[in-house]
Amino acid sequence: MSAPVTRRTFAVDGWSPSSWRTRSTLQQPEWIDHGALRASCADLARLPPLVTSFEIEALRTQLAEAASGQRFILQGGDCAETFDGCEPGSIAARLKILLQMSLVLVQGGRRRVTRIGRFAGQYAKPRSSDMETRDGVTLPAYRGDLVNGPAFTAAERAPDPRRLVRGHERAALTLNFIRSLVDGGFADLHHPEYWDLEFVKHSPLAAEYQAMVDQIGDGLRFMETLVGVNVAQVHRVDFFTSHEGLVLDYEEAQTRQVPHRAGWWDLSTHFPWIGVRTADPEGGHVEFFRGIENPVGVKVGPSTDADALLRTVARLDPYQTPGRIVLITRFGAHAIAAHLPKLVEAVKASGRPVVWICDPMHGNTETVIPQSGLGKGVPVKTRKFGHILAEVEQAFEIHRAAGTWLGGIHVELTGENVTECTGGARGLSDEMLAQAYHSAVDPRLNYEQALELAMLIARRMRK
Repeated sequence: MSAPVTRRTFAVDGWSPSSWRTRSTLQQPEWIDHGALRASCADLARLPPLVTSFEIEALRTQLAEAASGQRFILQGGDCAETFDGCEPGSIAARLKILLQMSLVLVQGGRRRVTRIGRFAGQYAKPRSSDMETRDGVTLPAYRGDLVNGPAFTAAERAPDPRRLVRGHERAALTLNFIRSLVDGGFADLHHPEYWDLEFVKHSPLAAEYQAMVDQIGDGLRFMETLVGVNVAQVHRVDFFTSHEGLVLDYEEAQTRQVPHRAGWWDLSTHFPWIGVRTADPEGGHVEFFRGIENPVGVKVGPSTDADALLRTVARLDPYQTPGRIVLITRFGAHAIAAHLPKLVEAVKASGRPVVWICDPMHGNTETVIPQSGLGKGVPVKTRKFGHILAEVEQAFEIHRAAGTWLGGIHVELTGENVTECTGGARGLSDEMLAQAYHSAVDPRLNYEQALELAMLIARRMRK
């Protein structure tokens, strides 16, 4: 029997915000100055929270609707935020493309869409190795701006606990700006004819895309006429934040109890997720996140064992509560058919009400060496738009065959026209990658590719 939603607490069996420290915990920085770490964590614990328990509870309700097919989740943003990237143009561009994608999905899928930004806290990244060697010099790996700096120097690569507080500050600035934009009816989204749609003319689906955009505009303008006010004034757009809950010192310091609500809440974000590398059911990350009231995501990949996944889900969600667990699958277009069906069947047989989201980005990363152009001969990471789309299409089919719902997508994107992923309507090639490759870690979809992907997914949902 599920515990009552208003009184649920997941903190059982001696859990506390610090009990993860008794477990083997991977991907943690090797802090050197422990006095500075204690001071930074104390600062984080007394600063105002970034989000509220009321917002977290609202997201949990919407995720429960997505688990039953009543809602679709759009989660997206940068692969890794940087402190320098906390500037208004970049933030507004990301918000704009996410809002535009959500309108396309609402129109195509005839379902409400929940928007979850992969920002305002995505400052830490897992690494495959603790150390990096260049020209005979070995230094700690770059773990994101929350931990150290990207420059290959001893000073920059030393883990600095003061960055934890700076990360909170940058997340607060980002979230404050996003809330101001959303509350102000940002980007005139009820007039899609103002969108940047130059790429549409390059697509064989150009007429279908234009008809979709026209329908969005006509529908919203009809609502304006019917209600008598601007659509943006009818209801404030809900917007939630997410990040990988990797550095547990940071998460613990912002986890607290709140008046008139049971349990503990991680108020650094609405929706934290656990990565594939840290999803051990007996590990420190699962131990930490099993005790908080937030919905929790779990990344699932080719190395994920069905039994281990079920143990992880059981530890995180002992009450089988709708909206609590989101499984974010990342296999790659060539591996999803071999791995996803058996995991879907195992979870379905367990009766657990999870939300399935497809991450078509991480499993499709590859390294290419352009043979001409600005980047000739230099290895570079990229992703093919065709592979990204193929993984999403297969996810829809696998869930349809299993009698389950694909509840959303998780994409790495930017609102700018970078050249980091190849393909799409404009046909970016390997030789074009160096023209505007700005990502600090992984390649992202640009504005055109992101909107095209939303249109193709909407087309698929409509069918």
